[in-house]
Amino acid sequence: MDDRSALKAKLRSERLAARDGLSSDARIEKNIALVSHGDGAIDVTPGLVVSGFLPIRSEADIRPLMSMLEERGARICVPVVLDRETIVFRAFDPEAELVKGSFGTVGPGPDAAELDPEIMLVPLAAFDARGHRIGYGGGYYDRAIERLRQKGVNPRLIGIAFDCQEVASVPEEPHDMQLDAVLTESGYRPFTPAA
Repeated sequence: MDDRSALKAKLRSERLAARDGLSSDARIEKNIALVSHGDGAIDVTPGLVVSGFLPIRSEADIRPLMSMLEERGARICVPVVLDRETIVFRAFDPEAELVKGSFGTVGPGPDAAELDPEIMLVPLAAFDARGHRIGYGGGYYDRAIERLRQKGVNPRLIGIAFDCQEVASVPEEPHDMQLDAVLTESGYRPFTPAA
């Protein structure tokens, strides 16, 4: 493991521990604020495809935000892990039965349509003020975003986190995708693209 990877692993562990350490009441309050800021900041038009996610562990629960965006006309999808390398985004129907996936996830089954998100609400372990993120270490989102870009889709990437997940600086690597914005309980913060 090189120095950047080791530092990323350390930051990932520390920030996930901080997120895990939030009390249930604090997490609920922060989640309500995060969803409220997101509803006011994320513009959607009818038919726009937005990928959200179904929370695992201590992640922010953005299902209320996904519902709000859907009410405004967005088509909602969520990631489904297919194998050790690949996620796809399947149409999400809150009434449909979900199937178990890898890493404790659930998602729509294979009958759900696969969609190409134009806005991606991205879970993460840590982020910095430049819009760099540390994911969970599998590279799923980086590969999925690269596949979308190869198809001519350039999704807007909005990181979803709590303030306690911010770090001074993420050691970036060539394959890392920069976020366009981050949404936390403090608000919606857009980033300036890297030159």
